[in-house]
Amino acid sequence: MSDPPKLPVRCADVPWQSFEKDGVVVSRWRALSDASEGPVYKVGFVLEELFPGQTSAPAHWHTREEEHVFILSGELTVRLGSDRVVMRSGDYVRFPAGVPVEHNLFNHSDEVCRYILVGERDRDDVAVSYTHLR
Repeated sequence: MSDPPKLPVRCADVPWQSFEKDGVVVSRWRALSDASEGPVYKVGFVLEELFPGQTSAPAHWHTREEEHVFILSGELTVRLGSDRVVMRSGDYVRFPAGVPVEHNLFNHSDEVCRYILVGERDRDDVAVSYTHLR
């Protein structure tokens, strides 16, 4: 039997977490699923902001975790293998699990890009970096 539903979470009440590289903030996010369920949940739901000129992560793919991205505001470039596609507000992309096509996000614009990231949480997943595929 599953746990009963939790009360709704107000996004503004969830603290920002951030990732910095070389002293520069690359991105920040609000882990909404953590705020609702704590560290144990099946699907992660995150509000994320990617700053201008920054990349979300090294190009990679997942063996067991599927990821979804929905752009709320701004624009960015998504890398899908050798393809590069500009995404804008209202656009959506899915990265299926077990498909060896590397992906990442790059904010090519002068504005912060805000998006929702949804992904499975599989403790047996392996994220394979593109640099390991060469």
